[in-house]
Amino acid sequence: QVQLVESGGGLVQAGDSRTLSCAASGRTYAMGWFRQAPGKEREFVAAISWTSSMPSYAESVKGRFTISGDGAKSTMYLQMNSLKPEDTAVYYCAASGSKFSSFPRSDVNRYTYWGQGTQVTVSS
Repeated sequence: QVQLVESGGGLVQAGDSRTLSCAASGRTYAMGWFRQAPGKEREFVAAISWTSSMPSYAESVKGRFTISGDGAKSTMYLQMNSLKPEDTAVYYCAASGSKFSSFPRSDVNRYTYWGQGTQVTVSS
């Protein structure tokens, strides 16, 4: 069983930057960030695969957020710039323990393991 530990959430002002971190206790093949705002469904934010050089992003964060990581260490980061109040949510780290999957990286079903979530609040 792989455990994920997230950190970096907090209260920021609109326009500020914040970096989230996620560390996995075991081997992973892909990792991603999802977020869930109150009353809304969990949505994809960004993902990275250790077998592919191209990360993927949701349109709402493209150009503002950058995902990075180290596959050998199964660690992942999300650099969030130009934060907006609509970015306020609980951010979840997700990891896949399978090298192959029929689900895209933007799909929650792609991921086997989930973190406990870290709150990011952006004030206007």
